[in-house]
Amino acid sequence: MQKSTNSDSSVEPLSSTCQGTGAVQMRVKNANSHHDRLSQSKSMILTDTGKLPEPMVEKEGYLQKAKIADGGKKLRKNWATTWIVLSSQKIEFYKESKQQALSNMKTGHKPESVDLCGAQIEWAKEKSSRKNVFQITTVSGNEFLLQSDIEFIILDWFHAIKNAIDRLPKDPCCPSRNLELFKIQRSSSTELLSHYDGEIKEQKPEHRKSLMFRLHHSASDTSDKNRVKSRLKKFITRRPSLKTLQEKGLIKDQIFGSHLHTVCERENSTVPWFVKQCIEAVEKRGLDVDGIYRVSGNLATIQKLRFIINQEEKLNLDDSQWEDIHVVTGALKMFFRELPEPLFPYSFFERFVEAIKKQDNNARIETVKSLVQKLPPPNRDTMKVLFRHLTKIVAKASKNLMSTQGLGIVFGPTLLRAENEMGNMAVHMVYQNQIVELMLSEYNKIFGLEED
Repeated sequence: MQKSTNSDSSVEPLSSTCQGTGAVQMRVKNANSHHDRLSQSKSMILTDTGKLPEPMVEKEGYLQKAKIADGGKKLRKNWATTWIVLSSQKIEFYKESKQQALSNMKTGHKPESVDLCGAQIEWAKEKSSRKNVFQITTVSGNEFLLQSDIEFIILDWFHAIKNAIDRLPKDPCCPSRNLELFKIQRSSSTELLSHYDGEIKEQKPEHRKSLMFRLHHSASDTSDKNRVKSRLKKFITRRPSLKTLQEKGLIKDQIFGSHLHTVCERENSTVPWFVKQCIEAVEKRGLDVDGIYRVSGNLATIQKLRFIINQEEKLNLDDSQWEDIHVVTGALKMFFRELPEPLFPYSFFERFVEAIKKQDNNARIETVKSLVQKLPPPNRDTMKVLFRHLTKIVAKASKNLMSTQGLGIVFGPTLLRAENEMGNMAVHMVYQNQIVELMLSEYNKIFGLEED
């Protein structure tokens, strides 16, 4: 900031704007102490425009896109070639390449943006006759299908989006969404200063002192907020980890996202209570429902159910808020999907794959039966209860239209997967589905006829 020897005491703003930071430089002519504080406050607030940095683009390119639900309301499926831009927290859909779209945005055209925080991604072979289709479901209940005829391209996209989702918090209320508040606050501060500057030039000298006091008081508030913000950051970085709090008993282990054996040990059982509750609800009022386990429930309601279970609140799945049976099946699938280690343990994955590769059907059945008997009790018993339930679904296939093949597609990637999926994901998908189909069609031979 520079001072001139000219006797004029007015404030003269320069129009030059620093590139990148957007800093506004001020020139004060023979400023008194009040004007010094005004210039310092104005420089402090306007040094930064408050613009959030653009998220780094991780991947972009053309895919086929269809939006099939908006806020939980089903939409007619219309495929369109779309330029897709993936960043760390969101996906943007453009009708043309981003470079062309950016020029169109000046005329008011904005891309459709999808927040990945709390979203789900899964293969959706049953949702379209096209090949290589996967689905993204957001917390707000929006559902999108993405597709490419070229297999390695769609696999690459699937992994890129899945990795982006996995890096984000599973809580649907992402802290990143609150960053817009910071932008608004900074914008408001800038507008406030501009307003005060105009008043200072127009008001009589006797009124300027009052205005200067108000502006100095505003600057002090901003300084206090920055101080509080700094202390909060230090507190957050020093706070104990979730694992430490759990070890001290201050936070109880949650149901979703915990290891299967941990949940069972806590409940003194070999089958989680929540799994039994969901199965009971489905068998009571969902066996005849068209597309049971294939049709997605409202994600926001599923997340609400997940929250209640994790808080160990009393759960009554017969309550009217859970009347949509697809919410119950969605929560059950989410429970298995969020297990740190799948129901078929990583150490058994390759052995199950080798078993399903056998040419002789009897040899396949005997090998799978032997592997099931070697599983840890929570895995074996939960698997038995789940597959017995799914055989009841298949028995009603004439009404619910869910065959062993359909259930294999839904549950294959959910129940078993390789610890490192980067190499042969497409090949693994085939085996995952076949293993589930075999265990459904040969349930009695693999698990036996005895009742629990």
